[in-house]
Amino acid sequence: MTETETETGDELKDRRRKVPIRTKLLFASGTLQEATVTAGGITTMLFYNQVLGVSPALVGMAFLIVSILDAVADPIVGLWSDRFHSRWGRRHPFMFFSAFPIAIGFYFLYQPVNGLSETGLVIWLVVFFTMVRLGQTFYLIPHDALGAELTDDYEDRTSVFGYNNVAEMILSTLVVSILYYVIFGTVEEGTNSLVKEAGYVVMAWTGSVTIFFSVLLCTLSTLDQLPYMQKVEDAQNFSTRDFLAEISLLLSNPSFLAACLSLLIIMIGLGIIGVVANYAYIYVYELSTEQMFWAGVAKMPGVFVALPLLYFLSKNFEKREIVIATTLAVSFLVPLPHFLMLIDFFPASDSPYYLFAIFGPLLLAYLVFPVSYIVIDSQLADIADQHELQTNCRSEGVIFSVRSFGKKSTQGVGGLLAGFGLEFIGFTDNAQEVGVPPEAIDGLLFLNGPVYLGLYLVGVYFMTWYRIDRKTHAEILERLETRRGEAATTDAF
Repeated sequence: MTETETETGDELKDRRRKVPIRTKLLFASGTLQEATVTAGGITTMLFYNQVLGVSPALVGMAFLIVSILDAVADPIVGLWSDRFHSRWGRRHPFMFFSAFPIAIGFYFLYQPVNGLSETGLVIWLVVFFTMVRLGQTFYLIPHDALGAELTDDYEDRTSVFGYNNVAEMILSTLVVSILYYVIFGTVEEGTNSLVKEAGYVVMAWTGSVTIFFSVLLCTLSTLDQLPYMQKVEDAQNFSTRDFLAEISLLLSNPSFLAACLSLLIIMIGLGIIGVVANYAYIYVYELSTEQMFWAGVAKMPGVFVALPLLYFLSKNFEKREIVIATTLAVSFLVPLPHFLMLIDFFPASDSPYYLFAIFGPLLLAYLVFPVSYIVIDSQLADIADQHELQTNCRSEGVIFSVRSFGKKSTQGVGGLLAGFGLEFIGFTDNAQEVGVPPEAIDGLLFLNGPVYLGLYLVGVYFMTWYRIDRKTHAEILERLETRRGEAATTDAF
């Protein structure tokens, strides 16, 4: 008997079903916790560096420690969820119990006890950031693997992750708008409230509650999809040998490496610019929190364009081509304002075109950026099919651990590199009071411009390694279905 349960002809047919829109929306509802954690994450460096006075290098070191722990945990949890067996399926128990550590860790991350030294604050950051990140590991990996299991259909898989990512973008914009306009709204003229401590109390408890109920909603509302999930007949014991063998097989797959490395580079780039762009908005462009909100507004049209554009592109082009083209567009558009400011080719701050010059290229970039992110998710699901054909094992958990780590890298590895970057350019602690030297201003623009562009071009290069196209995937599915049908026939006797 094979690892997967015997399957009837009807069950095999269901694997290629079109997933109902209701299911796609409920699956996507869990992105509210991601949006909340991400929104909080853009303030973490500012909070510990500019509010609490910890050096950016030490904050970066904390991010490094957390990222190492996370990098080890992600594939282990992925393999565990692949081999887990319960009446509630492989994925849902992990998702349910993740709600508690994420919510608790998020609250205390932004509410350290009074009187801690710089070292004490770094330890506090490591402990509760780790709790958030490991909690997310137990949620994100099973959640993403769940999305891959909903259907085997080549194009509808892209749609499932399309709904998920569009929902994340919409909810992220909503959460950030509340963050900038309500929690950190301007209370003192000429002072950005993100560098004041008061707002972090409100962010801590509202974010914690939001995370908790978002995770529970997604988990409980998708339990009705269990009949469509890949089933494991018996739980299998975890072994280091199995784990290393699984990783070795995946690392020998050029398509997996292409999707994996491209995703990591993209998310690390987002993480770096997510930190240093806020520093630039505050100290270079001298924006208020309300003006910074226009960064989120600029991303919104892409939400409505993403799915129709994705539908058109996926019908006419291969997934590799789509990712390369859209990532190239983003790599040049996002850093454009910072390049222009760096060479003094930028409107004055009192110009009516000032905000448009800052956020206009971002708007154009985000018309296509969601597409690349969605398509990489779909590529990972296709790789899971290829891996099953090669090994006779379903390993969505291990494969999507890459996506989980990639997402969290926006705060982890991205924050690490941003922290060391800020230290390298000599950015001042408590800059609101003591000011920023001119060389640090240029350094901020360099991090937001050339460094970001260079990273994304590396991501484009890695995507050229991807090998699975529409024809190849159809052949993989045909061979899988033949094997599954033969197994069902054999087990019937």
